[in-house]
Amino acid sequence: MPLPTLYRKRIIPDECVLLKDDKILYQDDNMIITGWNTLKPRKDMHHGYSCYFLKEGFKVSKFYREDNSLLYWYCDIVDYDFQKDTNTYIVTDLLADIIIYPDDFVKVVDIDELAIALDKKLIDEDTLKRSLLQLNHLLEIIYAGKFNTLQAPIEKIISE
Repeated sequence: MPLPTLYRKRIIPDECVLLKDDKILYQDDNMIITGWNTLKPRKDMHHGYSCYFLKEGFKVSKFYREDNSLLYWYCDIVDYDFQKDTNTYIVTDLLADIIIYPDDFVKVVDIDELAIALDKKLIDEDTLKRSLLQLNHLLEIIYAGKFNTLQAPIEKIISE
């Protein structure tokens, strides 16, 4: 199976970026795992790995500092649009995110952006509902103590 092309589409701000430097390390029908460096240099974050859970509606990423220490796990609520003719995934960020810090503190962020996007008609009600339901599903996994099942594919790739 040839490697797909990946794009990251954001609603706020409105942008669609080719992830040309992301390296696809693994793929199957359920997930794509990538390794990457930050697109724009940052003081806090340097590189990481992402696992796109294609059937779940989220992307789980492990963010590292430049010294290779763990910054945090970052979970994006997303929508996947696969364009078969070009073997391209457009991954749309559905705004709500979850950050899990090394001390296991869980923080939900950017919920306000869902309301702003709905008010500005950047998303419709169905997209809002889908985002909230996917967020809830991911939180249920985390609160049930099963986040390790989502970390496992990345940890396996790192250890190989």
